[in-house]
Amino acid sequence: MFNRVNWKKAFIQAAAVGLIFCLGLALVVGGFVLVNYDHLGRFMRVVYLIDTQYLNGTSRAGLVDGAIDGMVGSLDPYSSFQDAEENKVLMNSIQGTFGGIGVHLSTADPEKLVVMRPIKGSPAERAGLEAGDIITKIDETDVSTISQDEAVAILRGEPGSKVTVKIYRPKTKTEFTVSLIRDYINVPTVEGISLPGRSDIGLIDISSFNINTGDELEKVLREMDLTKYKGLIIDLRYNYGGEVNAAIKVASFLVPEGSIVHIVNRNGVVDTKESTAEYIDMPIVILTNEYTASAAEIVSGAVKDYGSGALVGTKTYGKGVVQTVFTLDGNTSVKLTTDKYLTPKKNDINKLGIKPDVEVELKEGEKPTILPTEPVFDSQLSKAVEVLLQKIQ
Repeated sequence: MFNRVNWKKAFIQAAAVGLIFCLGLALVVGGFVLVNYDHLGRFMRVVYLIDTQYLNGTSRAGLVDGAIDGMVGSLDPYSSFQDAEENKVLMNSIQGTFGGIGVHLSTADPEKLVVMRPIKGSPAERAGLEAGDIITKIDETDVSTISQDEAVAILRGEPGSKVTVKIYRPKTKTEFTVSLIRDYINVPTVEGISLPGRSDIGLIDISSFNINTGDELEKVLREMDLTKYKGLIIDLRYNYGGEVNAAIKVASFLVPEGSIVHIVNRNGVVDTKESTAEYIDMPIVILTNEYTASAAEIVSGAVKDYGSGALVGTKTYGKGVVQTVFTLDGNTSVKLTTDKYLTPKKNDINKLGIKPDVEVELKEGEKPTILPTEPVFDSQLSKAVEVLLQKIQ
């Protein structure tokens, strides 16, 4: 989950054997972050050794990018440096349009590239990729040797270009390789249907949160015509999160007027975000699982605290921290963990997750039915229907 902030760079200039090295400093709450110059000695010594002793040629820009990457990457699993290509990928993700294979990927485990779900109509869906598949190799690159951001940057590319991925499918313990042709991917994050076999129940799937998600939900609700329904099921399973303001708007539809989330910065300053949309006053069930994370947990936590709906499924992932994207020079950026968030009742869910009101797991080998076209549902969706019918009757 992240915000995007542009910031002015301040520079510390340290001279060593004719080298001027610039460190970007964040301008935070009216004051500069202070740096202890003593710690730069070893760094400058290494730069000098590379400059004078290293066998192969180096690029000064590459050294600086590598230093920033290592520095930021040492902080926590969610903070990262984005070079020009990775930053483009990140911004495209926030905006919701890019060239690629069309998969939602989990950010929950930084060590793995797990497919949350293929995007409807995408090359990945046509190739048969499924939720839970693990991408282990992209062309000749072993995914275990690169970061998630780097892997995503490789997966994306010009529409019409070819990429080969190696897949491990845990549920069948099989490996296979598939070649895909990249395409334009416009990511609809919200889709809604009438539940097959129950025209009086609406089913809405929210796959992730980008800057358009709140508006998309508003549009879907309008097109579905809520007067036709007695209740709604909102599917947040396999939703890894995303843009915080989008989550606030989505949650605003699902809880009465009031606080949605409390965002707490490093100094303990609390920024309480209030409802920004008109509350849907009807029976609601939220589907969650262990891949429901970050911004999706803002929505789940708000609904649970207000009691405006029932949570059904399994405990959520437990990512209660917020990343802010700071643009460095227009082409690169750093994504830093800057805040934590608390639910409306000020519960801290980080590393704990949110326990559903009704706990039910998928059976072994059972595939989730996301927006099913037939009245055949997985165990969690079936239970969600059962719980909703109890609320309606």
